[in-house]
Amino acid sequence: MSETRRPPGSAGAGVLCIGRLYCDLVFTGVPRMPTLGTEVFAEALGLHAGGGAYISAATFAALGRRAALAATLPAAPFDAVVTREARGAGVDLALCRPGVPGAEPQITVAIAHGGDRAFLTRATGPALPPLDAAAMAASGAAHLHIGELRTLKESPGVLDAARAAGMTVSLDCSWDDALSARDAALIAAVDVFLPNEEEAARLAELGVAAGAAPLTVVKRGAAGADALTGGRRLTVPGLAVPVADTTGAGDAFNGGFLDSWLAGRALDDCLRAGNACGAASVQAAGGTGGLGAIRAAAGSAAGRSRIAN
Repeated sequence: MSETRRPPGSAGAGVLCIGRLYCDLVFTGVPRMPTLGTEVFAEALGLHAGGGAYISAATFAALGRRAALAATLPAAPFDAVVTREARGAGVDLALCRPGVPGAEPQITVAIAHGGDRAFLTRATGPALPPLDAAAMAASGAAHLHIGELRTLKESPGVLDAARAAGMTVSLDCSWDDALSARDAALIAAVDVFLPNEEEAARLAELGVAAGAAPLTVVKRGAAGADALTGGRRLTVPGLAVPVADTTGAGDAFNGGFLDSWLAGRALDDCLRAGNACGAASVQAAGGTGGLGAIRAAAGSAAGRSRIAN
């Protein structure tokens, strides 16, 4: 198995994130999960820009790395909520496009309870606007991050376009009931694959080898994360922090891990950086609720050391 390649001059390399962009309706303070025929009342509700690609892009930006997003915007009125938050987070939306006229809003309802969360999502229309090598090169990014395997299956041509533009590629799995053994070829075509523990277990059941990609990073929440490459496994434990909402924690981990990986740091440092960003995320509601803490830490010498190490 080959080692992953990293783009030259990667410490300051920009990142292009692609994937579905949602408006997340996040319910917190829920006494129990809803069941058919019953009603449950939440203590709080927040509306946030969501989707793995966006949350990772916002984490990159909070860490001081140039980040762009290519996605289809959710339909009005949620597009205004999403674009306002994304621009405030410092994410470049030049490659985003409006949704198809008359399309239903692209929304995720996230319910946080007992240290975990469940999602109910409506995905509409294409995940991405058309992207070719010229558009990717024009973005100025040296790395492409794909927010979910489902988007890559919908638009597999982005891999060839990214390679033609000289970019390295990472991929989050994200849960998909349609996962299959046929996905192994797409996973093997990226440089870094970032499933969580449940997704990795499901792929293993389907016969997809744990080391299908040159570098596979398995996110295990509070237990930490594993990196598998070249036939070896490296484990770094997680951080013990109070948990408010785990929505988007894995995507924040992606931003922290890949930011360090692009900077050429050792794998254990990359895992620690991912764990730190994931831990910041779970302490606030919404997938980007922890950005302030990440930004503050990245803005100080001591904070940069904590994130990197």
